[in-house]
Amino acid sequence: MAFLIGENMTGGYGGADILHDCTIGVEKGEIAVVVGPNGAGKSTAMKAVFGMLNIHTGHVLMDGEDITSLTPQARVQKGMGFVPQTSNVFTSMTVEENLEMGAFIREDEISGTMEQVFELFPILKEKRRQPAGELSGGQRQQVAVGRALMTQPKVLMLDEPTAGVSPIVMDELFDRIIEIAKTGIAILMVEQNAKQALNIADKGYVLVQGRNRYTDTGEALMADPEVRKAFLGG
Repeated sequence: MAFLIGENMTGGYGGADILHDCTIGVEKGEIAVVVGPNGAGKSTAMKAVFGMLNIHTGHVLMDGEDITSLTPQARVQKGMGFVPQTSNVFTSMTVEENLEMGAFIREDEISGTMEQVFELFPILKEKRRQPAGELSGGQRQQVAVGRALMTQPKVLMLDEPTAGVSPIVMDELFDRIIEIAKTGIAILMVEQNAKQALNIADKGYVLVQGRNRYTDTGEALMADPEVRKAFLGG
């Protein structure tokens, strides 16, 4: 049983089901990537795991505990960090204030965690007094990821972390994500750049129309001619 798993999830928004018996999960210290064509339900699956939409069949388990009925806030208390694709930083606040906001649930000293975030993302240390709105897209993503790390999550969920950034910035973000996983945090991410994401993934889920089409190691999916042809552009 994976450390975090959304199992056999069927549901969506309002009356329309977007997910159909969909399962995604991740182990501690691993990177699991959800890929697939546009409209495949990738972000929806992630949001279902985070409790942002209702699933009427299936369940979400974290560390063996059924958390299906918990609110997103309660899931954060349990150790989930979620970085949405858009509006994920407070643009008028400084980098440092953004990070402090991330630690809102903690009652202990947060300076050590902030130092860890600055070690991971040195540019943020350099720009810590600057409003986040003045940063480049890639730097904002670092702020968003750093802010999620401030809660000391056991699981970090990233919704298209490399959307709209250059290939160089994407590579750098992926390098940081690998470093985060090495600390024992489970990473579940939805990614448009399927090929690059599967390259760093321990596990990959290919979704089509809200259903699991292929599930395997990143390596095996990269090597599968059918997957390559249909989803990775050859």
